[in-house]
Amino acid sequence: MMSKTTGVSRRGFLAGTAAMIGAPALGQQFNGAETTEVERDLGSVVRRNISSFRTLDWQPYFNSLSGGAILVDISSRALHFWQESGQYHLYPSSVPLTEDLTRRGRTEVVRKVEGPEWRPTPSMKQRNPEWPDYVGPGPDNPLGTHALYLSWQYYRIHGTHDTRKIGRRSSNGCIGLYNEHIAELFGMTNVGTQVLLI
Repeated sequence: MMSKTTGVSRRGFLAGTAAMIGAPALGQQFNGAETTEVERDLGSVVRRNISSFRTLDWQPYFNSLSGGAILVDISSRALHFWQESGQYHLYPSSVPLTEDLTRRGRTEVVRKVEGPEWRPTPSMKQRNPEWPDYVGPGPDNPLGTHALYLSWQYYRIHGTHDTRKIGRRSSNGCIGLYNEHIAELFGMTNVGTQVLLI
């Protein structure tokens, strides 16, 4: 797993390096919830199914760190968090499947729930009528173990039991983290923590 402050895990680095060495003339192109191999020119840029773990400075995005600050970078599929003290944390995340499900801008944490319940939104039920109307807390819950509810209706930063989703465009609008990462972030944030999605 990734360290709170250093960035890439050893396992992620080794897997990425092995993939690049093993397939020099192939790249992965992400389309929806699938990853497919496509031929490419060696000089072209290819979007991979991982976050580009680059550290960021908070100052271009926030006026202060009062109450902490969360920045979600949809393109790199990473969540950045600065505690009020300035301590920095970087987490890989899942992001919305498509642009029409993606919301960008400023919001804040308005509620924190450990063991959240889940109900699909009306638009989710329209797209997936076979989904249940309600899932209680537990291993089948799409929100994982913890959820940070944002001021935008239906939008959350939450955990997931399906770890394959992390690093992918795989959500219906929310930002997903590994359960151990959302538990850590949950403990460091407060109602009122500022959030920016870019």
